[in-house]
Amino acid sequence: MRNIAKLAAPALLAATLTVGVGAGSATAADGEPCAKKEAQVAKAERALERVTAVFERQAAKVKQAKEEVEEADTEAEETEAEDDLEAAKAKKTKAKKAKKAQQKRLQKAQQRLDNCLAAQ
Repeated sequence: MRNIAKLAAPALLAATLTVGVGAGSATAADGEPCAKKEAQVAKAERALERVTAVFERQAAKVKQAKEEVEEADTEAEETEAEDDLEAAKAKKTKAKKAKKAQQKRLQKAQQRLDNCLAAQ
């Protein structure tokens, strides 16, 4: 079993390097020096849209959970609603952190693109 792993590792590494080199030359071949950076900015913008949508859904869930706590009739319903509210708040906080991180990624990608365009 170890012999197979020893033989497979260099072959896998060589295949990875070959694919990586081919992919890099394809982006350089399109003729526009900042094309890769423009693609990164576009990708970061799409990711920010997705993360923002998740954050908005989580904020709506928190609002709904607050309403359920207020509408609870019995002690058991109120306890369950409060637990749901805490879980929704935790998910909202996580989504908020992800949104902030993605905003920073977009900002850095935009800065790299600006630097590339300025260098031309």
